[in-house]
Amino acid sequence: MLVRECRSQRQGTKPNVPPIIDALRPHAELLSKLGHGLEKESLRVTADGDLALTPHPESLGSALTHPQITTDFCEAQPELITGVHDSVTGCIGELDSVHRYLYGALDDEMLWTASMPCRLPADDEIPVGRYGTSNIARAKTIYRLGLGHRYGRTMQTISGIHYNFSLPDALWPVLADARGEPFDDQTATRGYLDLIRNFRRTSWLLIYLFGASPAICQSFIRRDDHGLEDLGNGTLHLPWATCLRMGRLGYSSDAQADLHVSYNSLDAYAATIRRGLSTSFEPYEAIPKYDGDEYAQLNTALLQIENEFYGTIRPKRRTNKGERPLTALLKRGVEYVEVRCLDVNPFLPNGIDLETARFVDVFLLYCLLSDSPADSSVETAEATMNQRRVVEEGRRPGLQLERDGNALTLQQWGSEILDACEQIATLLGDEAVDAVGAQRAKLEDAERTPSAMVLSAMRDHDQSFYRFALDRSRAHADAFRAAPLEGAKLEAFTARAQDSLAEQRALEAAEVEPFDEFLERYLALP
Repeated sequence: MLVRECRSQRQGTKPNVPPIIDALRPHAELLSKLGHGLEKESLRVTADGDLALTPHPESLGSALTHPQITTDFCEAQPELITGVHDSVTGCIGELDSVHRYLYGALDDEMLWTASMPCRLPADDEIPVGRYGTSNIARAKTIYRLGLGHRYGRTMQTISGIHYNFSLPDALWPVLADARGEPFDDQTATRGYLDLIRNFRRTSWLLIYLFGASPAICQSFIRRDDHGLEDLGNGTLHLPWATCLRMGRLGYSSDAQADLHVSYNSLDAYAATIRRGLSTSFEPYEAIPKYDGDEYAQLNTALLQIENEFYGTIRPKRRTNKGERPLTALLKRGVEYVEVRCLDVNPFLPNGIDLETARFVDVFLLYCLLSDSPADSSVETAEATMNQRRVVEEGRRPGLQLERDGNALTLQQWGSEILDACEQIATLLGDEAVDAVGAQRAKLEDAERTPSAMVLSAMRDHDQSFYRFALDRSRAHADAFRAAPLEGAKLEAFTARAQDSLAEQRALEAAEVEPFDEFLERYLALP
């Protein structure tokens, strides 16, 4: 799992995984213990599909301390979180249960079932998340106020699904032995960084296969240079687009464009992130210090905190109380990766299904097991260009991408990746093999992709994007409400909500540190 620069110079980044697959085959049972977790963002909307302006329902518990239900940027943006499961069935099953509990508390509101937002009010009317009066709660709100000033609140209402993935500890020495490399306490960290580098090279394939945001509601646009085409009925789109959420209108930042974050080692990653956290940015210095009674942002750095760096994947480590994510990584290494480029699929009640999750597992193993050369700023620029092409034109016949400076079609490169994925899937079983086959069908026929299906459904029913998403949202809401949680499950969720409220009150009652002192300590760099 070391950065294999010499070998990569001879072979480029073309998949080369069969030998290690053969070495893993006697240990395939370890792959049944892969770790999975999901975080699903959605907007809470009225029955008519407008952004809800009501507070986060108290019956759902505290957004600060509840382990399964919090909010993302917006007060009306629930984020549903699962625990870690060793099966995708258990993971999606928990997500389904959280949905059912949530719907019991929403009255006539519901969740918007698309990544691109519902009808939105004026930018300054979008309510940022509120978490109480404790110091950490205030910091969370100020961070969101800062995002609003830097990028606009509208952009922050975009939602997605984050897929957390880890390997069992027992698999790392097996992989090290198969690679002929020493096993030590940094083996997992090196392996996850290998995975991340390859993922950044090839994540365009996930955007093509699972992108479901080719169109948006007119109310999302706050600028004239959007570059989209008018589809009528208040809808804008690009005819070959796959995932506008991951493009220029979504989670991207011109300010971060020159920040090349290297994943060649944990120290290299920390150095580049630390630079973003410590370098003051002139446009952010111009933001007024206060937003009402609160600070308008945590600081004037390019990145207020680590989470402000936008990317398709992140190295992660669970943090201790009061610990910065970067500190946790440097002290204890990478524990798992967080995939951030999956759209909420509007055709699926939970936004994701088993077939998708099984393929993501295979794809992440492909990224881990393939040769992983060192990254560079030149390669990062190439990957960014490929992502933009697939976001805006992914379904265009004959679309060409760049690999190591050479042009090839999306289908050619995608087919190579799926060839390797098919071999890896045999280690995971028939359902994984079938999941890869389903993606092969999408690669061969773009009309099978979710983005094409969204446009087709809008066209077949003569619907705007808003009306299409509203109908899907109502259908999913009706399905969840028709099968509410009952008995012991309902009692457990209700108790968890009450416990989280009590925990928040206890934090607030125990708070003695002045906020300015807390903030200085909270933002101190490792």
